[in-house]
Amino acid sequence: MPAIHELEKIAAQVRRDVLRMVHAVQSGHPGGALGATEFMVALYFEIMNHRPDNFTMEGSDEDLFFLSNGHLSAAWYSVLARSGYFNIQELSTFRKLNSRLQGHPATAEGIPGVRIASGSLGQGLSVSIGAAVSKKLNGDKGLVFTLMGDGEMDEGQIWEASMYAAGKKVDNLIATIDNNGQQIDGPTDKVMPLGSLKNKWEAFGWDVIEMPGNDMTIVVEGLNNARQRCGKGKPVAIIMHSEMGHGVDFMAGTHHWHGVPPDNDQLARALAQLEESLGDY
Repeated sequence: MPAIHELEKIAAQVRRDVLRMVHAVQSGHPGGALGATEFMVALYFEIMNHRPDNFTMEGSDEDLFFLSNGHLSAAWYSVLARSGYFNIQELSTFRKLNSRLQGHPATAEGIPGVRIASGSLGQGLSVSIGAAVSKKLNGDKGLVFTLMGDGEMDEGQIWEASMYAAGKKVDNLIATIDNNGQQIDGPTDKVMPLGSLKNKWEAFGWDVIEMPGNDMTIVVEGLNNARQRCGKGKPVAIIMHSEMGHGVDFMAGTHHWHGVPPDNDQLARALAQLEESLGDY
């Protein structure tokens, strides 16, 4: 398995990919993608048991991941490509006509690694619960991971699903909330104050972990901790405190880069802050 510094190099390259992808088509959502990069890199390169070279929709006897906040697709596509699901050169087709790499992940295009269409917020947790229950019924020891946004907590379906998972003891499920405090219309505290997400998820019957989201060492430790808590009668939730736009100083910590691509000068400034370690596509 890669050492932490190798994972950090991959994360820097993923951020470069994200920026170049959204810049090329002047469309996409860089902010959240940059903020969740450590999580996705740690998950695919260190934590999950998965088979990039033998992808099946069923995903039997392996761990599964579902991206609920599908607007983070650029980071996910980069991680999928760089972990071996498809050719890295395909990243250059992001959001283009007839590309498999749609702005929000979809299944009709048959992109390896993607098992549901996502982007209609609030639905990923429900799908993840279904997959986790299916694994239990089939005697499959694989775990199910999902990532949601904190703005997504405004969706009522999330809380219905969370009640079900705890009530039915779906304890092979790890759901991470990307708590960056920003959503498309502004800070979450102004749009819809969330209070204590930890207290809420604990009240709904989950085993809850809190962790910073942009320190690779801590993210790996937190995800390993979550794995160890599975199988004990409760689903596991991770409240991940990340920074939107992390890694690029002028994008960091603001909702203004939620869905705005960089122009030519901004791209150059951003890439200058990020090490090219694996080679741009």
